[in-house]
Amino acid sequence: MANHQKDFLFVLIRSLSKSEKRQFKIFASRLETSSNTKFIELFNILDKSEAYDEKIILKNGIIKKVQLSNLKSYLYKQILVSIRLNIPSQNMRYQIREQIDFAAILYNKGLYRQSLKILDKTKLSALENDEKLMAYEIVEFEKLIESQYITRSIQGRADELVIQAKELNYQNTISSKLSNLSLQLYGIMLKTGYVKSDEEYKYIDNYFNKHIAKLDQSKFSFREKYWFYNANLWRNFLVQDFLGSYKFAYKWVTLFYQNPNMIYLNPVFFLKGNHYLLESLFMLKYKSKFKKYLVQLEETINDSKFPINDNIASLSFLYLYNNKLNFHILEGTFAESEYLIPEILQKLKLHSDHLDEHHEMMFFYKIASIYFGTEKYVESIFYLEKIINNKNLSMREDLMCFARLLSLIAHYELGNDYYLENHLKNTYKFLLKMNDLHEVQKEIIKFLKSLNSIYPSDIKKEFIKMRERFIELEKNTYEKRAFLYLDIISWLESKIKNQKISDIIKEKAKLSNR
Repeated sequence: MANHQKDFLFVLIRSLSKSEKRQFKIFASRLETSSNTKFIELFNILDKSEAYDEKIILKNGIIKKVQLSNLKSYLYKQILVSIRLNIPSQNMRYQIREQIDFAAILYNKGLYRQSLKILDKTKLSALENDEKLMAYEIVEFEKLIESQYITRSIQGRADELVIQAKELNYQNTISSKLSNLSLQLYGIMLKTGYVKSDEEYKYIDNYFNKHIAKLDQSKFSFREKYWFYNANLWRNFLVQDFLGSYKFAYKWVTLFYQNPNMIYLNPVFFLKGNHYLLESLFMLKYKSKFKKYLVQLEETINDSKFPINDNIASLSFLYLYNNKLNFHILEGTFAESEYLIPEILQKLKLHSDHLDEHHEMMFFYKIASIYFGTEKYVESIFYLEKIINNKNLSMREDLMCFARLLSLIAHYELGNDYYLENHLKNTYKFLLKMNDLHEVQKEIIKFLKSLNSIYPSDIKKEFIKMRERFIELEKNTYEKRAFLYLDIISWLESKIKNQKISDIIKEKAKLSNR
């Protein structure tokens, strides 16, 4: 039996809406082929299945095993053709692509003037919507027609096309260089994580400046600006300059609001920019601006003009609810956020085919943090265990690390001394294997290990001592991010003052003017 998540055809069929399934069946009924009945039957079998199982398909007797691969490929292609034919007319990229195809048909029939007329009109549309790669493709097509046939076009047409080709090629080259830089910086983030020393900081800074040194920002249009802000954002995230991250995320989002048509043409880029803007504000603990931009994002997503498809729906859920939880964590309003948890768990199931495990585990960590903040330690541990027992989080060692540390503290709160001792050993072994163990993690482990040997009368003194130690660590640029995953200082203060951690965080939020 194959894993249904790895069978592309089954996953594609599962992603279809009711209307798309109906459209496909109407489309398929028009195809007069010998395999027509077989591929429709295969579609119906997979549509009714909960999981992909070849045994069930073969048991139906519609096809032999040796023919199954070809039939699946044929069905996959026909589903895509059906969807392509029913794409909403407001999708500008598909409109432009369709017009280029029409021009190619006319060209192949020798109707050169008609082909050029369509290309000229389509090129204007591509330029208006900043689709410069397709505009360049159109210019090259125009050059082909003009160079091969006498079309008696207006004088100077050749020079005009050459100039256009050069300009578009330059702009596309800049966009490509900036998108490459952005991707390379993101790759560094995944491979090595945030910078951990001045030496690493200098390496990233030199690497970044080397790639943007010769760029003329005054010549940037929308797409070049977008990729420039994107690359700058990743540079600032890597060196943990969250004020710089906020600055470029704000420019990124503002660029879209100043060009509203681009929001609807590039909704994924728009959503990502808003997410990074909110993430930067969360890192800076700037709650007033965080709330403002969170409300603004939700209003835009709920606007009837905002595009809707499976991918956008999943990303909208991911970024909106992730940041809704962040806002409550920022304000310490843990109890007030509990209503979100059932809704999030339901939506996680709904979008399971479109979200990776890392994002799912991040939700679990934040849910665990909410329960920890409301002193529901058993529930908190339940979700932390989902992360700790997950064997597929090699790219997110930091999440695994803080899940283990928060679990240790939750067990301490429950008085699970026996489990705590074993869990401490396992966590310490895990931390030793980590690629980027920070002083914060080391100090937390050392502190928790020492608690069992401290007399009850001295515990408060130890809490005060450790609080001072962590306050010093929080001032370190390369350590401060850890405190956003695990607010150990607020927890220590709650033990010192004998108050709830939620009340401590609420007090801090009120004292902050941001």
